[in-house]
Amino acid sequence: MSTVEEKLRSVTKRSSRHGPRRTGSTGSDWSSGPGNSSGARGPAPATPSTSQSAYSRPQETMGPTRRQSSRDSIDSTGQQASPEHGELLFKVMLLGDSGVGKTCLLTRFRDGRFLSGNYITTVGIDFRNKVVVVDDTSIKLQIWDTAGQERFRSVTHAYYRDAHALLLLYDVTNKTSYDNIRAWLSEIREHANEDVVIMLLGNKSDCGTERVVKREDGERLAQEYKVPFMETSAKTGLNVELAFLAVARELKARKSNDPDDTKFNVQDYVRQQSQRNSCFNTNCLTT
Repeated sequence: MSTVEEKLRSVTKRSSRHGPRRTGSTGSDWSSGPGNSSGARGPAPATPSTSQSAYSRPQETMGPTRRQSSRDSIDSTGQQASPEHGELLFKVMLLGDSGVGKTCLLTRFRDGRFLSGNYITTVGIDFRNKVVVVDDTSIKLQIWDTAGQERFRSVTHAYYRDAHALLLLYDVTNKTSYDNIRAWLSEIREHANEDVVIMLLGNKSDCGTERVVKREDGERLAQEYKVPFMETSAKTGLNVELAFLAVARELKARKSNDPDDTKFNVQDYVRQQSQRNSCFNTNCLTT
């Protein structure tokens, strides 16, 4: 019996020794790390480590890929957009009392449509872009639409210095807007550059029965200040494109070294084109 008991005790001791070792290998040995001195246990912790690195590697690969595609899109956009920007860039401001039709004039020129009905009055300042072609030269006009209310004048003044051309509008059906032109011209002289191109526009010329400002009044005022003048209609489109193209031609001529361009006179051009349009409209009405 003593021999059997000794064998049973030895088996019990071995099983008790194997138990703690298995428990220690899955618990304290992996958590403690440095306490593991067995070389056979080394590969075991590599399994979670390998799975983590395999999971993190795709993230690192995807990260730079997304950033690279973002840079590529910016670069490609810039390369594609540069021809549309035009060879020349000029800033044009629309000025005048509230309600004279500045926004309607801009919409007619840029989109070829008329803002009929009620619309929201411009608050502060806004701008739109349009590229025109003058003698095979692309010109990008950045057109700033300004608020005519007195409380926004300080905001508008800040943009005067950057403007290359100013289109000053009055409403032919509103005598007050015409009378305020002198005040607008005084502000232009005070805040704008000396070589800025100025054009006077009598808008809403289509309102025949409601007209209170004669065409001759506008011409006389323009001659007094030595600026080109024409009447326009955002509703019918009369002389709208001509006004912007005349300004673009004048600005292009100032930038050009071509002697033919430097001879360009915006007032003569406006006068000739206005007479041509007037004759064309008269023929259309009589036929």
